[in-house]
Amino acid sequence: MSSPTRVYVGRLSGMVVRGPDAESIGRVRDVVVSIRSSRHASRALGLVVEMTNKRRIFVPLLRVAAIEPSEITLVSGSVSIREFKTRAGELTVMKDLVGAKIHIDDPELAHLHGKPVEIADVEIERTRTRDWVLSRAAVFSERSAFGRRTGLEVTPWSHVQGISAGGIGTSNATAELIASFDDMRPADIATVIHELPAQQRQQVAEELTDDRLADIIQELPDDHQAELIESMDIERAADVLEEMDPDDAADLLGELPHEKADVLLELMDPEESAPVRRLMTFSPDTVGALMTPEPIILTPQTTVAEALAIVRNPELPSSLSSMVFVVRPPTATPTGKYLGCVHLQKLLREPPSSLIGGILDPDLPQLFANDSQETAARYFAMYNLVCGPVLDEDQHLLGAVAVDDLLDHLLPEDWREHGLRPSESSQGVNRG
Repeated sequence: MSSPTRVYVGRLSGMVVRGPDAESIGRVRDVVVSIRSSRHASRALGLVVEMTNKRRIFVPLLRVAAIEPSEITLVSGSVSIREFKTRAGELTVMKDLVGAKIHIDDPELAHLHGKPVEIADVEIERTRTRDWVLSRAAVFSERSAFGRRTGLEVTPWSHVQGISAGGIGTSNATAELIASFDDMRPADIATVIHELPAQQRQQVAEELTDDRLADIIQELPDDHQAELIESMDIERAADVLEEMDPDDAADLLGELPHEKADVLLELMDPEESAPVRRLMTFSPDTVGALMTPEPIILTPQTTVAEALAIVRNPELPSSLSSMVFVVRPPTATPTGKYLGCVHLQKLLREPPSSLIGGILDPDLPQLFANDSQETAARYFAMYNLVCGPVLDEDQHLLGAVAVDDLLDHLLPEDWREHGLRPSESSQGVNRG
């Protein structure tokens, strides 16, 4: 049975949530949503799950693998057990929206224009990008003389009026600012946050989810990264570091006092801290300090079709998805012996059933962890690549270095503070 792409939140309430091993995690109690202006789709962010000990936690909807008639299965049994609380710009369907009075401007329901109606339930829909959006609302149009609700109608969510990021009929500056981030790239959000006063910057950071904040922190100047991490309670700081790319987390920890960095590493999940610790052993001016230990690593028995399915993951940076690296097991870094690589363009030209072990480029020179950043720059210029393998002396793959990470370190230290075109910030540019 295929998992539904549309579902009413009321149906999800009370359903059992299980990990991929069928172990029960808890039951759904609510769905967290982000309300946006009528020009943009409002999004469903995740589930509020009540565990057996009554603690309520947040589980992102991107972690949902399937919705069955009586249970929900996650792609991973690893979840954050931190107590759930709504952040600025977030509302919950069952607690905040169901029962709320709103008005609608649906041309198909003209008889309800100008009348208050009550939300009975909200439908969410999964998009092609794997996001979930609010698609429709079921509303009660009136009450009988005995107080019973009657006249159930369904309207597209785009016609629901009277709800903002700040709540029902209210406005909140921080909530509205965070809601405006939804269509922005992390680098552009970082530019906005960089311009805020320190206190407001910390307030906004407090209200962002860990994964969103991690993406944004990686785009901030070093001093602002350290400032935000040090302003958080120690447990949340460790959670945010876990969500960051290992190379960025290592750079940030290098900016903190050694004692605090050691505490944060101890608080991080061992699987997340291990690659960060490895990266911190390399000199800051070497390729080893720039690389990510999590490129696409496959065995030679992988088919072209399987490789392309992995490359399509929308959460992968475009630089890392440009190339897959082939090794003998194990595939976790440091891997077994490195065999070669396959560029994305090569994958697109080969039959889907072909094994990638037969289409390797074994002759592409490799970078080594102790190579200088200048060597990496020459490498990318010489071979017209945006990503390259990093090996140790025994031909084990340690990771990959991407050209965007290299440029970040080669540009002046304060380049983020001056924006894309620093000369235009002080004077206008005549474009004729």
